[in-house]
Amino acid sequence: MFRLNELRPAEGSTRDTKRRGRGEGSGNGKTAGRGHKGAGSRSGTKKKLYFEGGQTPLTRRIPKRGFVSVFKKRFQVVNLGAIVKMEPQDKEVTAQWLFDNGLIHSKTAPVKILGNGDCAKSITVKADSFSKSAREKIEKAKGKAEVVASA
Repeated sequence: MFRLNELRPAEGSTRDTKRRGRGEGSGNGKTAGRGHKGAGSRSGTKKKLYFEGGQTPLTRRIPKRGFVSVFKKRFQVVNLGAIVKMEPQDKEVTAQWLFDNGLIHSKTAPVKILGNGDCAKSITVKADSFSKSAREKIEKAKGKAEVVASA
């Protein structure tokens, strides 16, 4: 039986960190591997994540196409089959219920129900939007598909 306080990394999988600036005998004394002068030798400097040593960065070399509308409504989509598989006990499926059961990641973002899967039980589903097939399947099973206005 192993104990958490006895866990160790595999032999040879870790190395000691380089102790820089600890005398010339260490091989990393004086400039501590930073070279002479310039911004890189000073404390508090960072290279940008996309910096490629002065070469034009990939983000600037690749052509940009199209645009992304800031006004577009981005839905969290949930398939009807996933809801039915969870077997809702209270017969009312809301954004809170979907969030609690791990079918969506945000309680506040709008939810759209898609019609993939079958619905045999009569359930009331409250969401921001429904696909045509999802609405038909819910109503065919004597349930309700209610559209709620998101804030």
